[in-house]
Amino acid sequence: MNPLLETLSVWTARDVASCALAFVSTLVLLHSLIPLARRIGLVDRPYGAKIHTLPTPLVGGIAMFTAFALTMPMLDIGLTPYRPLLVAGAMLVIVGVLDDFKELSSTTRLAAQIIAALMMCYWGEVRLVDMGALKFDGGITRLGIWEVPLTVFCVIGVINAVNMIDGLDGLASGLASIAFGTLAYAAAAGGVPAHALVLVLLTSATLAFWFMNAGLPGRSDANVFMGDGGSLFLGFALAWFVIELSQGSGRVIAPAQALWIAVIPLMDTVRLLIWRAAQGQSPFKGDQEHLHHVLRRLGVNAGRSVGWILAMALGAAVFGVTAPALGISELSLFYGFMGLFTAYALFMAWIGFQRGLFGRPMEARLGAGDRRHSTDRRVDERRRGGDRRQSEERRT
Repeated sequence: MNPLLETLSVWTARDVASCALAFVSTLVLLHSLIPLARRIGLVDRPYGAKIHTLPTPLVGGIAMFTAFALTMPMLDIGLTPYRPLLVAGAMLVIVGVLDDFKELSSTTRLAAQIIAALMMCYWGEVRLVDMGALKFDGGITRLGIWEVPLTVFCVIGVINAVNMIDGLDGLASGLASIAFGTLAYAAAAGGVPAHALVLVLLTSATLAFWFMNAGLPGRSDANVFMGDGGSLFLGFALAWFVIELSQGSGRVIAPAQALWIAVIPLMDTVRLLIWRAAQGQSPFKGDQEHLHHVLRRLGVNAGRSVGWILAMALGAAVFGVTAPALGISELSLFYGFMGLFTAYALFMAWIGFQRGLFGRPMEARLGAGDRRHSTDRRVDERRRGGDRRQSEERRT
């Protein structure tokens, strides 16, 4: 029997009901938490370059994780292998919510991510052991003593990639849904029904949030944001399953395939880190140079920007998963990814060096909302400057 059909045949009605309940539970939790978030001030207020116009609750991460954790025991599988995922995920959600309430130091956030990655390595026994068949003779590139350090580095990288791409309504959750869904298909086709079920559960919870967050027709602003709690949890879950499914003798995807499944967040984040380092800036410095920012400056509205990026991510993920069936080797996949990344980085660098595009200033291509917030930011800066001058005069 086909491995995919064999995997689907062992799923029970209870499993299907659990996945449906994850979707519904996320929606119910979101509707319940939104009024509470407004009362206690857990909201993202519009200022500076932000394009939303109303204070927006930051409870998406709480809702997604809670729905996922509550419905997971209903699955007809053993939960022991997933306990580290739940515990580390809960810790990251808590840290993210605290960061949303009152911005934590970068050291605190980094420490939480390192602890979560170490829990994955030592408690969950999920770690990178090799980079796949990247030798020209077809041999496996093993990591040896670098297994844990590189796993921690990659986990932190994926977490921050999801966090940094969360700049437009429906973008981060849409990319996460595509990645989880693709990994679920790969796990099912590879004969790993337990992982496939958990990934479908994750996809259901993430899609429910996406429907509340995305810029759908008739909706001017998102109803809710995922907040740092959501982006940290989704990034960690993505890193967990990418590594789990691409390592060991029972792997269902090659590490090179995983690069294509998470292509947009990875390329965008790595390019920005290199760019900021070249400019002598902190890698954690915020800016307006992400892919979605550049698309906005090119005159593409927010909805189309998200649609284009999600379409590219879906195409890349489908290509990555089906590449072996097309006779494409791991080595070719890896160098294809590196070639795509190089072309993307060069194009974005060219855009960055241009003070105007085809003779037209970049700022002229911003949407009305972006220009309004740019003006608001300048007004705020002038007001703060005036306040400082008045304070100096009082001291004099």
